Amino acid sequence: MKLVNIGFGNLINADRLVAIVSPEPAPIKRIIQESKEEGNLIDATHGRRTRAVLITDSGHIILTYLQSETVAGRLNDENYNVADDFEEERENE
Repeated sequence: MKLVNIGFGNLINADRLVAIVSPEPAPIKRIIQESKEEGNLIDATHGRRTRAVLITDSGHIILTYLQSETVAGRLNDENYNVADDFEEERENE
């Protein structure tokens, strides 16, 4: 199991991720609204603007303030270490 930091110390299981999409298109906005009504929405933005929507194989929708490219880069980086992200976030506080 590979855990990926999606901001503010929130982690996701990379193996369960199906898609990373932009929050702007109307169909994605509908998916977000429907998942909110169904109780399947996880808002990990901490009040910031949503820049990427993560869709899992369990049907959960996760909102993050990180850009899609950032999340994808962390997923694809074989040398990625989640502990490094925690250190970086502490330094930026």
